[in-house]
Amino acid sequence: MANRKIPEINAGSMADIAFLLLVFFLVTTTIQTDSGLRVLLPPYVPEDQPVEIDVQKRNVLAVQVNARDQLLVRDNIMKIEDLREYTKVFITSGRPDMAKSPKQAIVSLLNDNGTSYKMYLSVYNELRAAYNELWEDRAQNDFGRAYDALSKQEQKKVREEIPLVISEAEPTGN
Repeated sequence: MANRKIPEINAGSMADIAFLLLVFFLVTTTIQTDSGLRVLLPPYVPEDQPVEIDVQKRNVLAVQVNARDQLLVRDNIMKIEDLREYTKVFITSGRPDMAKSPKQAIVSLLNDNGTSYKMYLSVYNELRAAYNELWEDRAQNDFGRAYDALSKQEQKKVREEIPLVISEAEPTGN
């Protein structure tokens, strides 16, 4: 056998192919970003102009979460599982110890600096879920359809009857 040359693989264009693949994946890949909580913040008011709001105590549902992640509702310890139903009753019952009407109900959420993010989200989700269920019930009663199936105008009417009012105070450092 004579001197045979070993076939070589031309690797000169490998770098070009790798670069093209990299560019392709960068262009076609979508990067997910965290959207966070969608909360409408109140308009800015300078500190030298305090805003006076006359709110009856019965219309305020005080929800507090301390540094040990204990849930206090109107100064009573409550399980997170009971918060949604209690909030719904508070907003709609009209009892003397609850909100006068859904339009006057205010949910005040106060956290401690030591509150875990998981607990904060759990409490916030339960409060929002209470409103979502109330909107769903109102939509079924008034229009005979699910809230999501209503027109924008009909949804607005439902939200006017049961406005979402969750007031978040600045966390305390206790």
